[in-house]
Amino acid sequence: MTTSPIRPLPAVQLRVPTDEDAHAWHSVFADPDVMEFLGGPAELSAYEEITARQRMHDAQLGYCLWTLLDGQGTVIGFTGAQPWPRERTWGPVGEIEIGWRLGRAAWGQGYAYAAALATLERVRAAGLTRVVAMIDARNKRSVAVAERLDMALAAEFTTPAGNPARRYELAL
Repeated sequence: MTTSPIRPLPAVQLRVPTDEDAHAWHSVFADPDVMEFLGGPAELSAYEEITARQRMHDAQLGYCLWTLLDGQGTVIGFTGAQPWPRERTWGPVGEIEIGWRLGRAAWGQGYAYAAALATLERVRAAGLTRVVAMIDARNKRSVAVAERLDMALAAEFTTPAGNPARRYELAL
């Protein structure tokens, strides 16, 4: 287990999302605070589509947004990497974005950082040489994780929705 100067990191497990994980994600992410920078809570159908797409990514690319489990096997969120959507007219089209999203009960315990480290190990093993992270600049928790990973701030900009954002980059 990797340690921090303050405390050991919690144990995390990553798995390819299952059909049941769509329900777990919907429940874990139903908190408006969790979704504050992501447009608010989503319908179950959105998570059904996302988990199906992630299974396809894993099969085709060897990485995806994996379901994140704590040491006891409880779903606490997701972490992983996926191609930036080509249908978007802004952002790092053609790049691979890493990310993490945790339910509120898992905040402040080191899970996001531990999950991001596990993600970096897996994407390196899949042959990636570079990743980006797109983060709402107001999301101090995610900004802190990116900076703790030694990701370089590559750009600050405003999204089409008018939100301040940052793009971080990391060579693997």
